[in-house]
Amino acid sequence: MIYSEKAPAKINLTLDALHKREDGYHELEMIMTTIDLADRIDLVETDDGRIHMDSTSGLVPLDERNLAYRAASLLRERFGIRQGVRIFIHKKIPVAAGLAGGSSDAAATLRGLNRMWKLGLTLEELVKLGAELGSDVPYCVQMGTALAKGRGEILRPLPPPPPCWVVLAKPPHGISTADIFRRLDIDRISARPETEKMIEALSRSDYPAVCRLLGNVLEEVTLEMFPEVRRLKERIRRYGADGVLMSGSGPTVFGLVDRESRARRIVNALRGFCRQVFAVRMLGIPEELPARGG
Repeated sequence: MIYSEKAPAKINLTLDALHKREDGYHELEMIMTTIDLADRIDLVETDDGRIHMDSTSGLVPLDERNLAYRAASLLRERFGIRQGVRIFIHKKIPVAAGLAGGSSDAAATLRGLNRMWKLGLTLEELVKLGAELGSDVPYCVQMGTALAKGRGEILRPLPPPPPCWVVLAKPPHGISTADIFRRLDIDRISARPETEKMIEALSRSDYPAVCRLLGNVLEEVTLEMFPEVRRLKERIRRYGADGVLMSGSGPTVFGLVDRESRARRIVNALRGFCRQVFAVRMLGIPEELPARGG
């Protein structure tokens, strides 16, 4: 029997780093939302007590470096599971892109194995387990639209963004999130996102305000290191997106567009400059993400 889970990407509507914590991580405050670009995780139980991995992408590590592998290992150790599992990742989300692809794969693995191994864990319990794996995993377990604080494990659900299209463009290189945070100087941040105003805009379903209030403090670091990301952001804005921002630590840049026809025009204009370009919808709420088993 195959247990399948959808593992959708996320974008950051806001990302703020408030201060450096004693544990070495940054205290974060960010608003994330789920988009309709997703990997699919297929899980099959095995009798050998081992974790096997495969993927449609050659860029995905197939050992303990993979967060999905570590998610399965965590559940086996924590709950004394003797069975093994074969994890197959059908990869659609670009790798090292600032879209939480690896974290979403891990979250989907937690949800799927919770069903397959009949662990009976609640969403809140899965979120806590996700926090042991990585900063974006708790959010990816919950999905939808949320304000995330702390290292990303303190979550508050928010209203979904107004219906719109998201144009995503990823330059050919990946970026290490750890490298970007190491280079971030909290004292030199010139502009911070207005998180509370963004929450108010989401509550009003105010599309122009959402576009105006997009903000990410990591942009300054990434755009300085990779001028092509800056040029890509300027190009998307010039082609007519209503709001443009880099997601996470980058390098993916997204533009919000109110109509599909405009989104398709921007995608076509970008194809000569960027190979990985997508036009997708906001998902917004977890109920739009049914788990599939069978």
